[in-house]
Amino acid sequence: MSNHPVQVVAVTGGKGGVGKTNVSINLSLALAEMGRRVALLDADLGLANIDVLLGLSTKNNLADVLDGNASLDEIMLKGPGGIRIIPASSGTQSMASLSQQQHAGLIHAFSDIGEQIDVLIIDTAAGISDTVVSFVRAAQEVLVVVCDEPTSITDAYALIKLLNRDYDMFRFRVLANMTRNVQEGQKLFNKLTTVTDRFLDVTLQYVGQIPFDESVRKAVQKQKAVYQMSPRSKASVAFRALAQKVDVWPIPSSPRGHLEFFVERLVQPVHEPEQ
Repeated sequence: MSNHPVQVVAVTGGKGGVGKTNVSINLSLALAEMGRRVALLDADLGLANIDVLLGLSTKNNLADVLDGNASLDEIMLKGPGGIRIIPASSGTQSMASLSQQQHAGLIHAFSDIGEQIDVLIIDTAAGISDTVVSFVRAAQEVLVVVCDEPTSITDAYALIKLLNRDYDMFRFRVLANMTRNVQEGQKLFNKLTTVTDRFLDVTLQYVGQIPFDESVRKAVQKQKAVYQMSPRSKASVAFRALAQKVDVWPIPSSPRGHLEFFVERLVQPVHEPEQ
């Protein structure tokens, strides 16, 4: 078996309405355009919406995987641009409150598709529930999405604080979304670092901004991704630039000692010795 590593990025933010799902979808498409095999996990287990945003119909979802009625491979949808989408269920209370064991089972299930993908993008739910924390901790990179609303900064800070204080996570990437100009994105990042530098032992890295763009709203109304519907729009150009940065983030070469996606790929040597 070849043992190519899989890059795992959790897109999160604490607050709802900051555009995490749009970022997840369009980043996935931009990476796929670069030749990466991308899977996009809808990790809002109780209020899934990626399939709706892209106008896809789902037959089975993660609830069926947990019940043992389907494999991960069987529930994957073919999305635009060749990306593969792993749908969750909507309006299912039990999915929104999984046990630790169920989270672990779900994360382990992804090992079955490791050979088929290069990148896994995780679109987390809003808030700081156990589910959000589980998925974020199991990823290699955490992309925190913020926008110009006071609650966006306070909620992003609350999420970073929880992950740092309770789970020893100390490195986070920050993306400003729906900005009016370049300066606004930098200003948002500075606001966040002002509080994290003062109270937490964390490193934040600013990865840029996605400008406010009317094309995004039009694409959402048509149940399309802006990256496909308006590839030359300001937002699409910014998503392309973001994907180029994400693509060169280093992939860890050893496990970190807790539950992670594709951990078995970090344990074995990449080059098998010759027989």
